Amino acid sequence: MTKAVPAAEPCIDEVDASCVETLLGYNARRAALAVIDVFLRRMAPYKLRPVDFSVASLIVHNPGITSRQLCSTLGILPPNLVGMINTLEKRGLIGKRAHPSDGRANGLHATAAGVDLLRQAETTAIALEDEVAANLTAAERKTLLRLLKKVYQ
Repeated sequence: MTKAVPAAEPCIDEVDASCVETLLGYNARRAALAVIDVFLRRMAPYKLRPVDFSVASLIVHNPGITSRQLCSTLGILPPNLVGMINTLEKRGLIGKRAHPSDGRANGLHATAAGVDLLRQAETTAIALEDEVAANLTAAERKTLLRLLKKVYQ
């Protein structure tokens, strides 16, 4: 016995995305994809992925930061950070030193090459953010950043 195939739905001319467009996650993801696509291309010369950039930036701006502090600040699991730290260290961008007050921890410090590379990468990142946010006024951009932080902090 064969089942009857239902009649085909008519083709649509316009997509109704009204439901997903009201969702924070959908809109945050779409915005992130727009920024990350450009970010990946612009960071390729520096060989930095978004998370590598964030880790290196925190190390440059916070000499002596510990792995635990990095994980807490960036929401990264410790096993995931280990490989990133090792890669940055192998590239000669960071080094470890004994922490002055915690004998079990190492402080992470940028090398001169790491500071140099990151300063260039940060300049590139700031320029690309200005480009992707060109449709926002300075006040809108500030508000957007404030509101996004309220979601994850």
